[in-house]
Amino acid sequence: MDLSAVGRAVLIAREGRRLEAYRDSVGVWTIGIGHTAAAGPPLPRAGLRIEAGEADAIFTRDVAAFVRTVAETVPEPLPQHAFDALVSLCFNIGPAAFRRSTVLRRLRAGDWAGAGEAILMWNRPAAIIPRRQGEFDQFRTPYETALPRARRGDAQLVAAPVERPSSPSRARPGWRARLWDWLRAGR
Repeated sequence: MDLSAVGRAVLIAREGRRLEAYRDSVGVWTIGIGHTAAAGPPLPRAGLRIEAGEADAIFTRDVAAFVRTVAETVPEPLPQHAFDALVSLCFNIGPAAFRRSTVLRRLRAGDWAGAGEAILMWNRPAAIIPRRQGEFDQFRTPYETALPRARRGDAQLVAAPVERPSSPSRARPGWRARLWDWLRAGR
């Protein structure tokens, strides 16, 4: 499995995008979209600045490791919304903590409800609780039912990214274009 476009958008919304290095809520130097020294270069430090495109490239590289961790450790089949929520959790707590988590133990035991509840156990510092609640809601709720919020209590849902066809030859015209073609043909 891979992180979906919706999962990527909600994870970016949870992490935020900051182009100047800062200390996060527990004092860890961070830059871009949740990038820390634990993920590799660049090493965030006071005064470090990056461009938006660089932040996106670093995030793409960083998130791949967390996607791989979740894909290798969770039992399949896993609904996309649940997989994306677990990648978000893993991104925040780290692969080692995810591998030894109660969330993963319960998933492997087939206890889906308990695994969701275990997401909420990762509640320190207290400022992280709305994010965990958002991950819990995302874990339980199919995207067809409702798009996720970055944090529970956020007024806005995370907007689903618009997916564009990869090549014009494969693109199917929308109903308006087909109707216009039909009308122009004099039917």
